[in-house]
Amino acid sequence: MTNDPGRGPVSIVLNGDRHSVRAGASVADLLADLSLVPGAVVVERNREILVRGALAATPVEEGDRIELVHFVGGG
Repeated sequence: MTNDPGRGPVSIVLNGDRHSVRAGASVADLLADLSLVPGAVVVERNREILVRGALAATPVEEGDRIELVHFVGGG
């Protein structure tokens, strides 16, 4: 994960709860920190669903509201 030593952690809302993320992190970095496989979740950032291919290029910014929806198999 990219780390910007000049800035402190970024505060976001993740699935309704406050969460801190290292400055300079991408959405892909956030998923990795949470031990989540990108193919197993849908990511909504500020009410916009992100395309899986854009996760690494999408920065996590102060005040972002991120919702993660997990796929669950069964039958």
